[in-house]
Amino acid sequence: MGKYIRKRLLQVIPVVFGITILTFFIMQLAPGGPLTGMLSPRSSPEALQRAREALGLDKPILVQYWNWLKELVQGNFGYSTYNGQPVLEQILERLPATLLLTITAFVISFVVGIPLGVYSATHKYSKGDYGLTVFSFIGISIPSFFFGMGLIYIFALKLNWLPTSGFGSATFRGTGMALVLHKLRYLIMPAIVMSLSNLATVMRFARSSMIETLNQDYIRTARAKGLSEKVVIYRHALKNSMIPVITIFGQSIPNLFGGAYITEKVFGWPGMGLLGVDAITNRDYQILMGLTLFTAILVMLGNLLADIMYSIVDPRIRY
Repeated sequence: MGKYIRKRLLQVIPVVFGITILTFFIMQLAPGGPLTGMLSPRSSPEALQRAREALGLDKPILVQYWNWLKELVQGNFGYSTYNGQPVLEQILERLPATLLLTITAFVISFVVGIPLGVYSATHKYSKGDYGLTVFSFIGISIPSFFFGMGLIYIFALKLNWLPTSGFGSATFRGTGMALVLHKLRYLIMPAIVMSLSNLATVMRFARSSMIETLNQDYIRTARAKGLSEKVVIYRHALKNSMIPVITIFGQSIPNLFGGAYITEKVFGWPGMGLLGVDAITNRDYQILMGLTLFTAILVMLGNLLADIMYSIVDPRIRY
């Protein structure tokens, strides 16, 4: 396993290199340019040329990419063309909020989705199974921004139970558990919105995998030995039916980070997604390239974790 992990970490290097190429040259195809949000449309051609020279935009594209890559290797993601602040500093400042939201959504989707899938499989074709099937289709189909606005309208505007946006009140001075509960009120709605689609997907995969596992010969043997149904389901069937769910774990990471852009914008959540939306609005290409690269690295690490979990769940898997 250790050899496999080292090999996968070495494979990250060429993958990251390829991501830098795609990220940089796709940004070059975008309409406008970094100077669009920096200078007034009435700026003189001389001022425009001076700004291009200051940012190195007057050089050939390959030279611009090479200069950017050299800075990345040194840990310098560049500076925002909108506010002049270091890109990496802004990303790291927003990273904890995004990780908190994303991890919470992960936990909700798997902790809730797997038991619901198991219940649906063990009560196949019952009213509960049909109800959960309808719920899963709704969860997969409903747009996150529409669901988010609906929660805000009901729980924030009508019932006044939860705040509409943000991650805490500037006037709150509590500490300890009071602070945790205060932050939790802001976290509930965006975490539910981000987890809904993934929860529905996990539930459907857990149901189908569990149904297939329950039809295996060794499950019939366990029942024939007189084991209780709970032991058969949770000790013998559940673990062996988790392989497809772990696959969903790896595939869900990019979806959740991508969905964070919409969810964080709807709820005003101060994370990387909101930073990315603002960067798109301001044509801040340095921020966008840094976010893309940073998110890609997190996704690769998440996929590596999913591969490691395969061998934990199923000892027959060897690398």
